[in-house]
Amino acid sequence: MPHVYQGPTTPTVNRLVMWFARRGVSLMGARILTVRGRTSGEPRRAPVNPLTHEGALYLVAPRGHVQWTRNLRASGEAELRLGRGNRVYRATEVSDDAKAPLLRAYLARWKGEVGKYFEADSLDTRSTDEQWQAVASHYPVFALTERG
Repeated sequence: MPHVYQGPTTPTVNRLVMWFARRGVSLMGARILTVRGRTSGEPRRAPVNPLTHEGALYLVAPRGHVQWTRNLRASGEAELRLGRGNRVYRATEVSDDAKAPLLRAYLARWKGEVGKYFEADSLDTRSTDEQWQAVASHYPVFALTERG
């Protein structure tokens, strides 16, 4: 079954999360992702929930291949901002065969916010690695390495 793109709950939620993050208040770990547009070259922003897993930092796209994932794939560089603080990272896409533990950890951390996106593929935190592997290509995941 093909994966169906699901938009954010409401654009208002994204605007609210971004408003707070610009002022240094993180709602549930949210940050503002800034990535260069792949065709315009202009900065594009989106709220994201970075995942720290086994000491490494990741960005997971629970809604699938959205604009920020396409832009990040093209640019290879991301900025995460909270208030006045920002950090720049190199982004490397994680292979599908390595995504299962990351997707499971992401869902466990933000089930209330993103659970519905994984339900479309009948996934939950108890799903097997094989079940996650079968749909891993639906969910882009990027490893972030801070640029020195």
